[in-house]
Amino acid sequence: MSESRVRLHFLSLILLCCVSPASFFTINTDDNSYVACGPHQSQALTEFMNEFDSSQCNLTDPYNGVWCDNSTSAVTKLRLKACLSGTLEPNSSLFRLHHLRYLVLRQNNFTSSSLPLELGNLNRLEVLFLPNNRFVGQVPSSLNNLSLLYYLDLSQNDLTGSFPPVRNLTKLFFLHLNSNHFSGTLNPNSCSLFKLHHLRYLSLGYNNFSSSLPSEFGNLNRLQVLDLSSNDFFGKVPPTISNLTSLTELWLHQNRLTGSFPVVQNLTMLSYIYMDDNHFSGTIPSSLLTMPFLSILNLRRNDLTGSIKFPNSSTPSRLEEMYLGYNHFEGKIIEPISNLINLKILDLSSLNTSYPIDASLFSSLKSLLILDLSGNSISPASLGSKSDIPKNLETLWLQGCGINEFPNILKILEKLENIDISGNVIKGKVPQWLWKLPRLNTVFLTNNSFTAFDGPVEVLVNSSIVNLFVEKNYFDGEIPILPLSINVFAASYNRFTGSIPLSICNYRGLTVLKLHYNNLTGPIPQCLCNLTSVNLRKNNLEGSIPDAFYLSSSLRSLDIGHNRLTGKLPRSLQNCLSLEFLVVDHNRIKDKFPFWLKALPNLKVLILSSNKLYGSISPPDQGPLGFPELHIFEISNNNFTGSLPPRYFVNWKAANEYGGLYMVYTKTTTEKLSYVDLEAIDLHYKGLSIKQGRVLTSYATIDFSGNRIGGQIPESIGLLKALIALNLSNNAFTGHIPLSFSNLGKLESLDLSSNQLSGTIPSGLGTLSFLAYINVSHNQLKGEIPQGTQITGQPKSSFEGNEGLCGLPLQESCFGTHAPPTQQPPEEDKEEEEQVLNWKAVVIGYGPGVLLGIAIAQFIDSYKPEWLAKIIGSNNRRNR
Repeated sequence: MSESRVRLHFLSLILLCCVSPASFFTINTDDNSYVACGPHQSQALTEFMNEFDSSQCNLTDPYNGVWCDNSTSAVTKLRLKACLSGTLEPNSSLFRLHHLRYLVLRQNNFTSSSLPLELGNLNRLEVLFLPNNRFVGQVPSSLNNLSLLYYLDLSQNDLTGSFPPVRNLTKLFFLHLNSNHFSGTLNPNSCSLFKLHHLRYLSLGYNNFSSSLPSEFGNLNRLQVLDLSSNDFFGKVPPTISNLTSLTELWLHQNRLTGSFPVVQNLTMLSYIYMDDNHFSGTIPSSLLTMPFLSILNLRRNDLTGSIKFPNSSTPSRLEEMYLGYNHFEGKIIEPISNLINLKILDLSSLNTSYPIDASLFSSLKSLLILDLSGNSISPASLGSKSDIPKNLETLWLQGCGINEFPNILKILEKLENIDISGNVIKGKVPQWLWKLPRLNTVFLTNNSFTAFDGPVEVLVNSSIVNLFVEKNYFDGEIPILPLSINVFAASYNRFTGSIPLSICNYRGLTVLKLHYNNLTGPIPQCLCNLTSVNLRKNNLEGSIPDAFYLSSSLRSLDIGHNRLTGKLPRSLQNCLSLEFLVVDHNRIKDKFPFWLKALPNLKVLILSSNKLYGSISPPDQGPLGFPELHIFEISNNNFTGSLPPRYFVNWKAANEYGGLYMVYTKTTTEKLSYVDLEAIDLHYKGLSIKQGRVLTSYATIDFSGNRIGGQIPESIGLLKALIALNLSNNAFTGHIPLSFSNLGKLESLDLSSNQLSGTIPSGLGTLSFLAYINVSHNQLKGEIPQGTQITGQPKSSFEGNEGLCGLPLQESCFGTHAPPTQQPPEEDKEEEEQVLNWKAVVIGYGPGVLLGIAIAQFIDSYKPEWLAKIIGSNNRRNR
C-alpha cells in the first residue's frame, strides 16, 4: 500500500474516533437525592481503595468519590476513574455495599481480574459502568440478578464467551459491549438480546460475533443507535430493519454483509449511516440522499455499481460527509450536486469509472473542506489555472490520478493546508508559487518524476510547511534549506548528494528524517540523536556513530545500515528507552556484542549483520539473552564466537507468542514509529516471502549465520512459537538437532547447513506444515530423512554433504541397510523437554508481542498534526 493511499483511510478513521454512537446517551445521576457521605459511610470507599494500589486516585476530582442517599445515608453511588491497580477479588468490600444504585469504575487497571459472581449481589444497581478496565473471562450468569439495571457498559475490556446473560434485564435501554472478544452467533432461540424490548442503544462493535443478522432485530423497535461494526456478520441485512423507525445511527461497517443496499429509506430519523467495508452491491437509491436528517453517509469499499446520481431537490441536503470511494460505479457523476450545500467532506476515490472526473463539477459546494478524488482519471483541463473549484478547500487528495502537469488550480486555494499529488507522472521542477500558499502544512509529492525545486536553494525557508514528502523522485544536488517549522522531512529514494547540512540542527520541531537510498557523504550530525525516527540507510556516510544519545528519550527508530561507518556502537544508546528499531548492518563497526542494549525495554528489531563485531554472544552469567521484546535478531557475517547456554532463548516473550500474521506497511504523515520501515531493510531468508512493504506484527526471525559460534543448539529455541525464519548456517554448532524444533509451528525457513551437527534429523520437522525451505547440508547427519510433503519437495542439495543420510530426496536408499531410525525423543528426554518448554516464567502472563503495526488510536491521541486536528475540528462526538 502506498504512502499516500494510507492517508485516504484517515477519513474513515477520523469518524471512528470522533463520532460516537453514544453521542446522545450520558449518565446523569446527579440529583438532589444524593449527598456527599459522612466520615462513617466514606469508610466504605477507604476500604475498597485499600484493596488496590490507589496512589493515582485524585479524590478532589469531582468525577471520583462516594455518594449517599439523602434520607437513609446508605452508600448508593461510587465512581472511580483511572486510578486503581490490582485484582478485583470476590471478597472485595465492594460487594458489601448492597444499597449501591450506581457503580462507575472506568479506565482502571484490574489486572487478571474477571467479573466476580458476587457482582450479582448488588441487586439494586441501576447503572453499571465498567469500561476499559482490562477485565478478562466470561460475564458471570449472576449478572441476571440485576433486574433493575437500565444502563450497562462493559466496553473496551478483554471479555470472552458468547453474548452475555441479560435475559432478566428487561429494563435495559443502554447496552454497550464494544471492543471485547465476545464470539458465537446471535441465534434468537438462545440469545437473550431480543427480549430487551426497551433498548434504545445497542453496541456490539469490534467483537468476534459470526452469524447472519436475525430478522428479530426488527423487534427492537425503540432502538435509536445500532452498532454491529467490525465483527464477522454475513449475509443480507433483514428487511425487518425498516421497523426501526426511531433509529438515528446505523453502524454496520467492516463485516461480510452482502446483497443489495438495505431498505433504510423508511428510517427517516437516520443521521449517520456507516456501511463501508462490506460487499453490498447494486445501485445507491437516490432517495437516500434526500433523507431529511442524514449528515454522514459512508459506503466506501463495497461492490456498488451504477451511476452516482444526485437527486434534484428543492430542499437542501443536510449531508456534511459523504464517502463513496472504492466501489465500481459506472458512467459519469450526474448533476445536480449543487443542493449539497452543507457538504464538508466528499470522498470519491477509486470509483473505477471509465469517465474522467471534471474537478470543476464541485465548484458549487461552497462548504466543502476536504475533497478526495484519488485513484480516478481527472480531466486535465479542470486542473488548469482558469478552472473553478471550491475555494474553501483545506485538503485536496489527487493521488494516483495520472496527472502529468503540476495542477495550477492550486494557486487559487489560499486556505489549502494539505495536498497530495503523489503517484502521478509529473515531471520537471516543483513550482515556486506552491510554497507561498499561506496555510500550506503538509505536502505529498512522492513517486513522481520531479527533478528539483524551482527557485533558489532557500525557496522553502519562508513557507509554512510542517510535513514534506518528496520520496521516490529524481531530486539531485544538495538537500534544500528547510523551513524552521519542519516536523517531517522524507526524501528517500532520490539522488541527493553532499553532506547532511548542519543547519538541520536548527529545526527544533524536526522529529522524522528519512534520507535513505541517496548518495550522501560525510559524517552523521550529532543533533540527529534527538529525533524520533532517523533513516539514513544506503548512503555513503563515514566516520563514527555520534555518541550523543543522552537526551534521546524520544528516539524510536534508527537505521544507518549500508554506509561506511566505523568505530564502536555508542554506549549512550542505552539512554534511548523508547528505542524499538536499531539497524546498523553493512558497516565497519568493530566492537563486542552489545549486551548492554538489553536495558532498552522496547527494542524489537536489532540488526548488526556484516560488520567487524567479535567475541562471545553468550551472556557473562550463561543465562538468557535478555531482550524480551525482540522479534528480528540478525548478527550474521561477523566474528562472533562462544556457545549458546541452554536457557538462551527463555525470556523472549514477544517471539514466544503465536504469530504469523502480517499487516500492510502503512506510513502516516507523522511516522511516529508505530511501524517498521521494512521497505528499506534487506531481509534474506530462502523460501520466505517477505515482500517489500510488509510489516511484522507478531512473528520473529533469527540470523546467526557466517560466524564461529559452537556448542549445541539449545532446546529452549522451541519456545519461540512465533519464529518463521532461522538461519544458523556456516558456524561450528555440534550435537543433535533439537527435538524442540517440532514446536516451531510457524517456521517457514530453516538453514542449519555447514556446521558439525550429528545424529539424525528429528521426525518432527516433517510435520511443520509451513516449512518452505530447509537446508541441513554439509554436516555429519545420518539416518533416514523424515518423509513429509514439506521435506520431500526440497532439492537434494539441501541434504548433501552428510555421508550417513539416506532416503528421498537423496538417491541413496535406506532399504536393506541398517541405517538408524529417524531421531525420536527418549522418555526421559521428553520429560526434560516438557520442563524446558513449560517454564512458567516464559509462558505465563505475556500478552501478544505485537511488533510495530498501525496503532491508529494511539497515534491520533498522542501525536496529532495540525492538519489532522483541523479535519477533526469540533466534531468531538465520540472517543471511540
